Amino acid sequence: MKFKNLWKSILSWALYIAVILCLASFVNAFVFERTTVEGHSMENTLHDHDSLVLDKITYHFRDPKRFDIIVFPHMLNNEKGYYIKRIIGLPGETLQISEEGSIYINGKMLKEDFGKEVILNPGIASKKIKLKDDEYFVMGDNRNNSQDSRDPSVGPVKREDIIGRAVFRLYPFNNIGVIQE
Repeated sequence: MKFKNLWKSILSWALYIAVILCLASFVNAFVFERTTVEGHSMENTLHDHDSLVLDKITYHFRDPKRFDIIVFPHMLNNEKGYYIKRIIGLPGETLQISEEGSIYINGKMLKEDFGKEVILNPGIASKKIKLKDDEYFVMGDNRNNSQDSRDPSVGPVKREDIIGRAVFRLYPFNNIGVIQE
């Protein structure tokens, strides 16, 4: 009798653990995902080795917004990597970066508080870029130390390539909290 109760208890725990693992896998695949910042392109907003939580579900219900911080895949030295950048230009907009380093969207200068320094290299945005209906122009907050949509190897990011948006910083603990956009 004791053996039968022990067996039931083991099966009960195994089922419990299996359900928890399935739920965790579902949440990681479709709702939230943890990622780590690699590099300095998003300073001073995000820093190298910051641990973040990505929201992977919101963009199923609404379009990405200007200034959202997103993650998308990119090939780095023939290996799949991920970039984290801020959305600057939205689908259908015309974007250009002037010789003085100002960003213009549809002919109007963009007012923002993220990229503090003057942009030294406008890249492909030195000429007007008309974004397609499914494209976003992204830049790192550390404008002069970021490989982003200005670089022809990156270019505008397609909507279908956006994995999610950064919403919460887990680490370092002294900066834990919601990421301000």
